[in-house]
Amino acid sequence: MLAALTALAGLLSPQEPAVAPAAAPWFERADAERCAAAAERGLAWLRDRQLPTGCWVGFVGHKVGDDYEVLLQALLPEAQASLGRGHLGVTALCGMAFLASGSLPDRGPHADVVRRTVAYVESTAMENGYLTDSGTRMYSHAFATLFLAEVYGASATASLRTTLERAVQLIVECQNELGGWRYNPFDRELDLSVTVCQVQALRAARNIGIRVPATTIERAMEYVRQSRVPRGPQKGLYYYKIHGRGQYEKPTQYAINAAAATALRSAGIHDEELHDPVLGFLERDYGDVARWYGEHYFYWYGNYYAAQAFYQAGGPRLRGYFARLSADLLRSQLPDGRWRNRTGPGDPFATAVACILLQMPRQYLPIFQR
Repeated sequence: MLAALTALAGLLSPQEPAVAPAAAPWFERADAERCAAAAERGLAWLRDRQLPTGCWVGFVGHKVGDDYEVLLQALLPEAQASLGRGHLGVTALCGMAFLASGSLPDRGPHADVVRRTVAYVESTAMENGYLTDSGTRMYSHAFATLFLAEVYGASATASLRTTLERAVQLIVECQNELGGWRYNPFDRELDLSVTVCQVQALRAARNIGIRVPATTIERAMEYVRQSRVPRGPQKGLYYYKIHGRGQYEKPTQYAINAAAATALRSAGIHDEELHDPVLGFLERDYGDVARWYGEHYFYWYGNYYAAQAFYQAGGPRLRGYFARLSADLLRSQLPDGRWRNRTGPGDPFATAVACILLQMPRQYLPIFQR
């Protein structure tokens, strides 16, 4: 937990990163060094593209089938850049990528980047607690809340706590009667993907002392459990939706199953009978996802969650997954340091997620700590 780092802050020079937990036993030192070097090249690319206001730009939209549809009411990246505004969710993930390197707002080689990112995210808060910019919705609100919780765990300030408490309260109030969330605040529909994003934000906030009603988490986890396929050849996998239009379709989505497994682990549910079917599916499906969707939103978002699911599982499964993932990421990095996202929010999104994943062995982020 990043909160543990605050006691060490006074012992570090401003350029030194925070102290991570003991080195993980599931990677080779040489591999970890190659991954860290690649991540630093990616962070350098991101650093050069952070706007003076502290954000990064991206296409604001949502998936439609295998495509990514940009919202009509959202600002396009060119307009965002000219106005000093950005994609809030992409910005939060970029901020997490720098936190994953060991930098904090007042410590580490990227402290100035983290400070600007925190200031920007705080500036997007509306009076009711909603975090949004350029037309972003609840996905971005959740990632921004998660980022602020991780920062607050190590660099608590009164203003940050106020912003974080209001953001958390907005999530709590937006949970619908079925226990989940959808794209917009107070939406009556729900899906598993958006719901898991909110659960992660709430768990992170609760872990650093922000009040989150236990019933909110319990109702959300009940919805996750209800989304599990109960019988047949796909038993143990998870539906994207079990209510409304599109219900009970495609229980073989890589990202959805990775998200469900991550949510269960983060809620303290470690029943291997629940996790084994999902992890087995992710192991089998990873190759196809990497082959056909390597530059697609599906690959980046799916592996953001799959990495957490395998990390919590540990052992040979984690070693095998990280070996395949890191090899693909090292191979696909472009000469200028970025990674490509042709279908989705854009290259800053892919680069941020790649940097988060490659820095798993550093274990600075709470999502990669047990």
